[in-house]
Amino acid sequence: MGFQYDDDVPVAIRSEVPAPKARTNRLLPWAVGGAIAVFAIGAWAVSQRPPAETDTVTAPSDPLTAPSDSLLGHRSYADAPAAVLTPLASNPDIRLRTTAARAFNDLQTAAARDGVQLLPLSGFRSKQEQRSLFFDVKAERNQSVTERASVSAPPGYSEHHTGYAIDIGDAQAPNTHLETTFEQTAAFRWLQANAKRFNFELSFPRNNPQQVSYEPWHWRFVGDVESLRLFYGDRGTPAAQ
Repeated sequence: MGFQYDDDVPVAIRSEVPAPKARTNRLLPWAVGGAIAVFAIGAWAVSQRPPAETDTVTAPSDPLTAPSDSLLGHRSYADAPAAVLTPLASNPDIRLRTTAARAFNDLQTAAARDGVQLLPLSGFRSKQEQRSLFFDVKAERNQSVTERASVSAPPGYSEHHTGYAIDIGDAQAPNTHLETTFEQTAAFRWLQANAKRFNFELSFPRNNPQQVSYEPWHWRFVGDVESLRLFYGDRGTPAAQ
């Protein structure tokens, strides 16, 4: 059907074809509304998408609760260089770091003056020696790893590697060597009263933070900066005392 003119419109004007009214004025609100709807739907879809790996933010570990360089309650130590090890005066087969060896010689001499015979049982041990002591004895005694670790450190985690640790016995009570009954000897009582004067301390007292079995025979030298760094530096809670 063609365009109908009103009879009241003059003929001259009728001959001109009127321009159609623009429809954009009607469609614009609908177009804008549709675009908003599409954007909203797209935003909702994105919000429902599982986050990619790159979207995941992992919180940094707490340095106070992060695991330390330890294994089964024992801290890691490197072997002391052979050049810094010195044989003990009373037993050349047992070596300690030079500063620790001299201090033990003085400790032993002082104890002898008081009628107490301190006997060195073990000093520096390499990782290879500790490997045999840990795994071979574990097998012989049919122990679990945790059972063995409560009485002996795994290789690489023994204080004996440092050259500062020494096992001490009472020469007059050999049946107490490397036993908790050593605490009943004159040697242990003397060490408790005097060892600190020579910069020795008990490594594993009862209820120690490392939860290593009580070892009244195991002492360590803490009389120089290197020993303090090894046993107390940047390790959090000290291993003992």
